[in-house]
Amino acid sequence: MIYEHEIPSLTRLYFGNSASTKRKIENTASSILLDRQYEEIVTPLLSYHQHNALEEKELIRFSDNQNHIITLRADSTLDVVRIITKRLGRSVKQNRWFYIQPVFRYPSQEQYQIGAECIGEANLSVSINDSAEILKQLSLKPLLQISNINIPRLISTKLNIPLELFKNANLEALLKLDIPWLTKLTYLQKMEQIDEVISEVDDELKNELLKIKDLKDQIDYENIVIAPLYYAKMQYYDDLFFRYIKDNSTLGMGGNYTYKETDSIGFALYTDNIIEELID
Repeated sequence: MIYEHEIPSLTRLYFGNSASTKRKIENTASSILLDRQYEEIVTPLLSYHQHNALEEKELIRFSDNQNHIITLRADSTLDVVRIITKRLGRSVKQNRWFYIQPVFRYPSQEQYQIGAECIGEANLSVSINDSAEILKQLSLKPLLQISNINIPRLISTKLNIPLELFKNANLEALLKLDIPWLTKLTYLQKMEQIDEVISEVDDELKNELLKIKDLKDQIDYENIVIAPLYYAKMQYYDDLFFRYIKDNSTLGMGGNYTYKETDSIGFALYTDNIIEELID
C-alpha cells in the first residue's frame, strides 16, 4: 500500500529553506558562468545514447514509438557534447556551455546538477577555477582531490595486476606487493611529495605525475590533496580529473575526456549535496 504522503525513494522534494537555497546556488552558478562566457543549454530528458556514459544497469529505460530503447537522462556531459557537435554543428560557434538540470539513475534516484563543458579545450585548470569560484561565492572551500586515471591504468599494465584493485581502492593489496615506488605512490597526498616519487618511476609514469604538478601551478586553490591511484568510475574520463569532498560527501567532479576525437573538459557540481552543506 502506498500512502498519499509518500514519494518514490531517492527522489527530491524542495520546500522553504531548501527550495530557496537551491535557487541561490543555481543563480550564483548561472551568473558566474555567463560572466565567464559560457552559454546555457537544456538537453532532452530522454536520450538514445546514455549507455555510452554509464552501465546499462544504471539506466531507467523505455521504448519509443518504433520500439527503440530510450532512457531518462542519467548523465549530461556526453549528451551536451554530442548535441553541440553533431546536431547543432556549424550553426553555433560557441564551445563553452553550462546546464542546470537533474539526472536520473535506476531504480528511482533523482539528482540535480550544475555542469559546464568546454568543447575542444584540454586545459583542466579552466574547469577547476570556474567551479571553485562558484563554491567560493557560496562560502564553501571543500577539499580538492586531483588524480590522473592514466596512472592506475599504466601500473595495472606494467605490473600485470587487475585494474579492479584500483577501482575498489584496495590499497592493502597494492602495499602487499612491496614495491618501493608503488608504496610511495599509495601514500602520496601532498603536491610537494611528487618530486620524491618522480625520480623512482619510469618515464611514462613520470610524465603523468608531471601533469598533476603542472595543473597545480595553474589553479587558484589552497585546500588540495592528490590521489594518483584513485580510479574514477565515470566511463569517459581519460586523463586528469578532480573531485570536491567535504565531510565524506562529494560536492562535485570534473575532468578531461575525449568524444569522437574531440578533447574536452568539464565539471558537475552536485546541487543536492551542496544544499545539505549550506543548510547544516
